[in-house]
Amino acid sequence: MNTACIERLRELAESITALSLSHLQPATRAKLHRNDLSVNAYPTEFGGLVYVGSPPHRIPVETDLALIAGLSARAGIEWLFFDSEGPVIDGLPMFASQDSLPDADQSGDH
Repeated sequence: MNTACIERLRELAESITALSLSHLQPATRAKLHRNDLSVNAYPTEFGGLVYVGSPPHRIPVETDLALIAGLSARAGIEWLFFDSEGPVIDGLPMFASQDSLPDADQSGDH
């Protein structure tokens, strides 16, 4: 294997962390699902990938996401992977699941 290629790939690598979707408010989760966040995002079936950059390229207008993005930037994290089964991070706010809200969209399996 070409060691120069491997070294270059390592130089280009960006950090990612996985965390629970419950750290986002229901409105922010809905925006993520619709690919309508104020920052670059890539929705998945059960959450989504959000690019925050380090240093941040843009501060999210969604206050819950801005808090997480700020902490992530201090940790050197460029990508956040929100997942319905992701780990809960102590110290971050938690919000009720959209499914438990009376007017939640019940069209999904979650």
